[in-house]
Amino acid sequence: MSTPERGRRQKQRKVLLMGRSGAGKSSMRSIIFSNYVAKDVRRLGATIDVEHSNIRFMGNLQLNLWDCGGQDSFVESYLNNQRSHVFSSVAVLIFVFDISSREPASDMVNFSATLRALHEHSPNSRVFALTHKMDLIPMEQRSSLIADKSREVLQHCLNEGFTQQQIECCATSIWDQSLYRAWTDVIYYLVPNAATIENMLRKLADLLDARELILYERTTCLAVTHVTRSAESQNPYEDRFERISSILKTHKHSMAKHTGMLLSEAAFAELQVKTGDFMFFITRLTENTNLAVSMSSDEAAFNAARVNVQLARQEFAHLDIIEKKGHEA
Repeated sequence: MSTPERGRRQKQRKVLLMGRSGAGKSSMRSIIFSNYVAKDVRRLGATIDVEHSNIRFMGNLQLNLWDCGGQDSFVESYLNNQRSHVFSSVAVLIFVFDISSREPASDMVNFSATLRALHEHSPNSRVFALTHKMDLIPMEQRSSLIADKSREVLQHCLNEGFTQQQIECCATSIWDQSLYRAWTDVIYYLVPNAATIENMLRKLADLLDARELILYERTTCLAVTHVTRSAESQNPYEDRFERISSILKTHKHSMAKHTGMLLSEAAFAELQVKTGDFMFFITRLTENTNLAVSMSSDEAAFNAARVNVQLARQEFAHLDIIEKKGHEA
């Protein structure tokens, strides 16, 4: 088999999405991957057993997402009758905690049992613990609650044999950009060639004299990675990448609404923002990605950057099919 053919093979990464029934698992999945808006997720019913989704992401990377129903009878089946089937070959476990749960102790018992099964069958997997529905908590209480929950989650993970490096805790809500931030972290871990992408972006940023480059997956609008240069590293808006994700997703909904296009087909050629302090544009880089460029306010440099991004597309085209050898779940 030739090298290009090997590169084009689908690289499947199994992702488990678990947590108590009603925690918000299917809602976040629908917002990220099915282009739902937050106000529409109330129409979603409870997940029965396991819902499988095969999601193509950046060319040859395919997410094999298992959305596991959280009713007690299903959880018992996952942990016993289907234990090997569910927990084998897992790259990532995303466990969702409902911060408003009336049975937090029971949730932790289920979490520990899940970790035990995961460590038995996929000891090298990564665990993302999402403390969800944070919008229900008063702002002044959030920091302490998140810190307490993170410590508790980490201790349970360590008790079940995982290392601290395998654990990541995030606070999320479907009503703000925190959901995009959490899933961006998941995707960054799963993308097999992130370091290669960053090296190429760094060279392009130097060529463009850009303040910042951000690579977005076109369908989900999730940030894949970014390169930040010079003074932009002092930007106080640490959630700016996720804010842009949310804006792009909203823009897609608006385009679909006003053009009559299917939401999955809504796309734009280029988006530009020009101010006296900075200039910014987003344009297609590869078949599956968009590139956001932030730079100083200079019209000539801005136009040159747009041309150079077009010229760079051929260099980046292989990112959609590149294969990192030896990186398996």
